[in-house]
Amino acid sequence: MSDEVLHSVLKGQPEEETLTANQQFKRSYRTVGALAVFASVAVHFAAFQFFPNIQAADLGFVADELAAIELPPEVKIPPPPESIVRPARPQVSESVLDEDITIAATTFDENPVSELAPPPPDVEVDPSEQPVYVDRDIDPRLLNGPEMIRLMDRLYPKVLKEAGIGGEVLMWVWVDKEGKPGNAQINRSSGRVQLDEVALAIAAQMRFEPAMLLDKPVGVWVAQPISFSVGR
Repeated sequence: MSDEVLHSVLKGQPEEETLTANQQFKRSYRTVGALAVFASVAVHFAAFQFFPNIQAADLGFVADELAAIELPPEVKIPPPPESIVRPARPQVSESVLDEDITIAATTFDENPVSELAPPPPDVEVDPSEQPVYVDRDIDPRLLNGPEMIRLMDRLYPKVLKEAGIGGEVLMWVWVDKEGKPGNAQINRSSGRVQLDEVALAIAAQMRFEPAMLLDKPVGVWVAQPISFSVGR
């Protein structure tokens, strides 16, 4: 114990309390906290005092006039149809037929040949005239497909091609026994007369491997589509 402390004890004075650094910081923080609160209150008061007044704009609105709508007249639902009367069961006749009843004999004397109707004319219909189904075992096969593609590009109408207009034509084409196209008809149009005409011209240049029936070539009708597309 130092002389100063001993001297103060002898005089009856209490020894001064020794504070740590943390305790000293807490005591100084009380003063700083009070000043901070006071400054914050002052700033808020000044903000409310000098901040310009804000007024809400006039948000007027216009109410649409309500219109009365007349309801349609009441729809009367007709009553359900009356139940259909079931047909009566057939009644078996109780009459007894005579066993001696026979059909009258038919003879040429009663029906002379001269009065009979003539037989129908024996006219052979050419199947190449109109689209009909002709029996076959093997369908025709197009042989010059790449050539037809080049022909289609060459005959494609320039005006429609530049405009990006295309379409698909479905044709009925008669292919004879030699694989050559004969009659051609438009089954479903492309909607453009120019494209339909080009499709018919292309069909005339096609070459097929003919259809076969029992190992023999036969003429048949085939459905041949032709598609015109600019992006092809």
